[in-house]
Amino acid sequence: MNAPDKAIDIETIQAQDAAHFLHPFTDFKDLASRGSKVIVKAEGFYVWDAEGNKMLDAMSGLWCVNVGYGREELANAARNQMMKLPYYNSFFQTTNVPAVELATRLAKLAPAVDGRTFEHVFYSSSGSESNDSNVRMVRRYWDLMGQPQRKVIIGRVNGYHGSTMAGASLGGMSGMHAQGDLPIPNIKHIDQPYFFDKALPGELEADFGVRAAGWLEAKIVELGADTVAAFIAEPVQGAGGVIIAPDTYWPEIQRIVDKYGILLISDEVICAFGRLGHWFAYEKFGYKPDLITFAKAVTSGYIPLGGVMVGDRVAKVLIEQGGEFNHGYTYSGHPVACAVALANLDVMEQEGLVDRVRTETGPYLAQVFAQLGEHPLVGQAETCGMMGALLLLKNKTTGEVFPEGVDVGMMCRTHCFDNGLIMRAVGNRMIVAPPLIMRSADIDELAQRIKLVLDKTLEQLRATGQI
Repeated sequence: MNAPDKAIDIETIQAQDAAHFLHPFTDFKDLASRGSKVIVKAEGFYVWDAEGNKMLDAMSGLWCVNVGYGREELANAARNQMMKLPYYNSFFQTTNVPAVELATRLAKLAPAVDGRTFEHVFYSSSGSESNDSNVRMVRRYWDLMGQPQRKVIIGRVNGYHGSTMAGASLGGMSGMHAQGDLPIPNIKHIDQPYFFDKALPGELEADFGVRAAGWLEAKIVELGADTVAAFIAEPVQGAGGVIIAPDTYWPEIQRIVDKYGILLISDEVICAFGRLGHWFAYEKFGYKPDLITFAKAVTSGYIPLGGVMVGDRVAKVLIEQGGEFNHGYTYSGHPVACAVALANLDVMEQEGLVDRVRTETGPYLAQVFAQLGEHPLVGQAETCGMMGALLLLKNKTTGEVFPEGVDVGMMCRTHCFDNGLIMRAVGNRMIVAPPLIMRSADIDELAQRIKLVLDKTLEQLRATGQI
């Protein structure tokens, strides 16, 4: 432990936090009784709290700080743009240089697939707002195509697409749906392609991938193909626990959406900008989306920015037939956010971070996670690029899960915090999404810390008779 930050009165900040700050996805009363951990600085892939504790941030903040903390290039870009043009709207037949330059650059980064291109960007401030925009654009597209009955958008159970009314509805998180009378009308869901939980006895993973994709076709047929507007999914489910579909899944999904003519939305808020070793994840998996949701890593989280890459199939109709599109945000194309995004992309390109993930660090993370998979608590270790998950089981030989009431994930997460490591617990899955600036030696350090907390979790479980 380093020395506490004497400039900060921790107790006062915690008291004010409890009195005034309602945190997202939080039991307010429980947090107030415990007191928040006050984070005061960050550098590279480490963060420090006010008590002087240094923690390796294996979650890149919240899936977003791809280039690491403390990048002067991004801070300078923000300051320079603030002094030149801190804000102006994009409503009154006006534009700004950073927004135009970023849209042009994103269009170049998004590769064409079988002739489908992404030449247009619709800006927002977050992934949630972007997915709300997707709902508006999809339904407007079908209105203009003379098929206004096509309103249903299909998502996946345990998928995550944001916290706004539309975003939370598109996602399949039961806890979110339980609050706020969600989902909103004309949002439906199919099951997630989670092999461990959904496979039949003896079923091969490749066969499961095809069968899981078939749930989409079954839902389309059930609802009536002429009512379905789009299917939305994450390339890899992030907040759901880093659920990686079998290789056979996405080709079958593509066949189904093509067969019924529905739009495909790729929510790449987590997976875009190098996380999977490609600028956009659809390139890795080989499918052909019509709309791509982005946010988070476009600025490495330094300032809020989101948007939708609009494929030519949709954009052409909206532009040539749509007239005025009655949707947008005060901060659409915010000049400071776009300037920071441009600086962030510069850093990523100059340091070759996307290629590094694909050829070096992604494969190395897979290697060390395979070794962690040998731990007595770990029933399954999976990675995809710089994302990884460890499934914690009571008995890895039989696949027995921990009984209800034994929150092994939160138990493990507590040991993480106590030992200088930030991982995320999603049920019985411990997940990571490290900053892309990590090298092999840094991944070794990450693995050592994970091994330590797994050992401590196992020790606690044995001491309390829970294993």
